[in-house]
Amino acid sequence: MAKQDGTREARRAGTVQSVERALAILEVLGEDEDGLRLTDLATRTGLSASTVHRLLTTLELRRFVQFDPTGGMWHVGRAAFTVGSAFARQRNFVAPALPVLRRLRDQTRETANLGVIDEGEVVVLTQVESREIMRAITRVGGRAPIISSGMGKAILASYPEPDIDAVIKRFGMRKSTARTITDRKRLEADLSATRARGYAIDDEEYVLGLRCVAATVYDANAEALCAISISGLSARVTDDRLEALGRLVAGAARELTGLLGGSAPSR
Repeated sequence: MAKQDGTREARRAGTVQSVERALAILEVLGEDEDGLRLTDLATRTGLSASTVHRLLTTLELRRFVQFDPTGGMWHVGRAAFTVGSAFARQRNFVAPALPVLRRLRDQTRETANLGVIDEGEVVVLTQVESREIMRAITRVGGRAPIISSGMGKAILASYPEPDIDAVIKRFGMRKSTARTITDRKRLEADLSATRARGYAIDDEEYVLGLRCVAATVYDANAEALCAISISGLSARVTDDRLEALGRLVAGAARELTGLLGGSAPSR
């Protein structure tokens, strides 16, 4: 009996490991829109080429990945998109947000984004891209640390001090660029400024050459539900535009808060 139990546990561990490896492959593929070769996937995941090929074959049968024989590249498949879209659909604020984001894009000429907090990072759920030839490289599904992103800092500024401390203790203050705020006192000063003006600024703190202006959207309990932002090249999102852009973003966040039946907390 003990031997059978041991065999069962071994099989269970092997199955979990296979799932983890397959998901790791999907995550890596999701980071590169141009696709990746088998050898690149093996390098990025730290798995052997034979293991990656075996898992890709299984994922391809279920349409989670697809192979382009002309270039030898693997891409995310239709089934992965379907599953990922379900995540966005269950967030019932995505559809009402789109008209607001489109208007914000037209007013600012920059890419408008909507994101939520997940495990110490901001995840972009949807966006309306700028029509400018040179535009921000943020993508749907992209992630950024909460302390170095505009949407992350906007939401973080709505938290009470103990919750901010808990976030920093758990996820740290990872440096993304030379401009990332990694000092607790400097972060508090930045969050205080965010509260005072009603919007947060990511001043090339996550990606050099990219600026972001963001504001929080609140639920019916006056708690942060999500955030919206505009992001653009620093050459266009200049210092003299920041205040006007901030007012537009904050106004859009208030509008979406109202559409969703939410209310901002009283200061």
